[in-house]
Amino acid sequence: MPSVDERWGEKSLEVVDDLDTRKAAILNAVVTEYIGSAQPVGSQHVVDAPGVNVSSATVRSDMAALERDGYLAQPHTSAGRIPTDKGYRFFVDHLTGPSDLDSGGRQQVRQFFDAAHGEIESMLERTSGLLADLTDCAAMVVGPSHESAVVRSVQLVGLGQHLALVVVVLSDGAVQKHSIELSDDIDDTVLADASTHLAAHALGKALTHIGGPVNPSGDKQVDAVLSAAVAALVTMAAGDGSEQLFVGGSSRMAAAFDAVDTVRSVLTILEQQLVVVSLLRDIIDTGLTVAIGAEHGVEPLASCAIVVMPISVDGAEAGTIGLIGPTRMNYPLALSAARMVGDQLGERLREATPR
Repeated sequence: MPSVDERWGEKSLEVVDDLDTRKAAILNAVVTEYIGSAQPVGSQHVVDAPGVNVSSATVRSDMAALERDGYLAQPHTSAGRIPTDKGYRFFVDHLTGPSDLDSGGRQQVRQFFDAAHGEIESMLERTSGLLADLTDCAAMVVGPSHESAVVRSVQLVGLGQHLALVVVVLSDGAVQKHSIELSDDIDDTVLADASTHLAAHALGKALTHIGGPVNPSGDKQVDAVLSAAVAALVTMAAGDGSEQLFVGGSSRMAAAFDAVDTVRSVLTILEQQLVVVSLLRDIIDTGLTVAIGAEHGVEPLASCAIVVMPISVDGAEAGTIGLIGPTRMNYPLALSAARMVGDQLGERLREATPR
């Protein structure tokens, strides 16, 4: 894939926001070097960067000015500089737009989705692992809510003398299952009759609209199975309004942080589904694609950056992709991976939805 420097692009103006082009180039070089090394950056690493071409003394002077303006910080008197959140924000805002993953990353994504079959939830979970592999960040995939989907098929499957499984396929391609206990020994004929009556009652309805009265079959055993199956569908509906969250790569992401307390805070947040889903939603609502440090408003994640990308199906939002890592994350790579995976996932979700 192109380097970060290549993505910076050529600036035709002499001033980029409140920085002249040379200071902007120096800041870009410091951020790029620090993303790769995690070590404070000295002037000797910057003098040959694109757009700089000045003496080391001039670079040191400009780096001092960038520090005074809040773009860089010096952790120790004799050390080089590191970017601040303001410096990262400038860097992200002046990337030259979307770019592609390298050929290896593109092939990995294509192969993944070519082989991605089966239940939607399983695909979403494995997608979070793909994103983590591509970026070394913790990846979050929020699936679509099923509350507007209707029942496409429903079936009862015997699991034993007193146990059966209700299997529901929704119009968005999701498959849900719920086991039911039966008081009597039920044979396959009774289950088949109950399945027929259950389908007549449920097909074409949203799960939230299935709990009404069911027309009796006239057979006591069939009606008992039918009642238990409808109760199972109601239970499914109770958990259907919330979006599902899948997290991958937490352990890999944790290795990017030096402070144990920070790792603990990040992992604790990732375990809280409602918090994570709300956080991604809030970032999207602010119009940001990248939230850096305090911008996302969650104090335990103050040393983190979060990349978000909505998943769209036919122009409608169908979920969200999120990446979380240290503020020195490789932003071009994270944005490219989130964009390509989000596009592919949206297409696969569209294919899974019956027309």
